[in-house]
Amino acid sequence: MLPNMDPKKMQMMLKKLGMKVDNIPANQVIIKTESGDITIEDPQVIKTSVKGQVIFQVSGNVKEQKFSDEDIKLVMEQSGVKDEEEVKQVLQQTSGDIVEAIMKLKKK
Repeated sequence: MLPNMDPKKMQMMLKKLGMKVDNIPANQVIIKTESGDITIEDPQVIKTSVKGQVIFQVSGNVKEQKFSDEDIKLVMEQSGVKDEEEVKQVLQQTSGDIVEAIMKLKKK
């Protein structure tokens, strides 16, 4: 937003330009990628609609997970550990190194 501009005036100005801006109340945003998840805690989410296109702007506390759900399943299968939280914890300790995580879990 522009400094010292009344939010209502800003909304009217954007509406004249064909834009609609909404704040979306959210507790968490998760972006799923091939290499792992990006989790944004306590996010501020702004939804902007412009001529039929929707744009989301997200900011907050970012936590990246360097492994995917498939990695977790593979480590569980190969290590014989059924506790998903334990597997996630070891994968975080090993920075997503699947082989190292399996070896650590097998030693237990």
